[in-house]
Amino acid sequence: MILGKCPYCESGKIEVRDKEVSGKKVKLYACSNAKWKTEDGDIFELREDAICDFRIWQNSLARYGKWLQYKDVRRLLNEEELEVELLSKKYGKKVYYNKFIVLNREYGISVLWE
Repeated sequence: MILGKCPYCESGKIEVRDKEVSGKKVKLYACSNAKWKTEDGDIFELREDAICDFRIWQNSLARYGKWLQYKDVRRLLNEEELEVELLSKKYGKKVYYNKFIVLNREYGISVLWE
């Protein structure tokens, strides 16, 4: 499935890839020009023949109770930022709050805390 054009390279398309990390199935939203390798199934690294490094893991915000869906990635590709609802379990209480996320070349996405 193609979600849109890659923002980092001219010829790439963002596609959905099924991966297994630590025994759990998770989706990787990656550029068609990004080629990945793994030795242990936990750490994925770019291969030498990769010409783009765009990737966003579906579970990037799992610690905040948010799993990125197709529609979230499509909106990030078309807009500069996306507002999402996150969850904090501070002091045993569930607190929901809204923050904006943006694309980040090094980490895939970043939360704008300020």
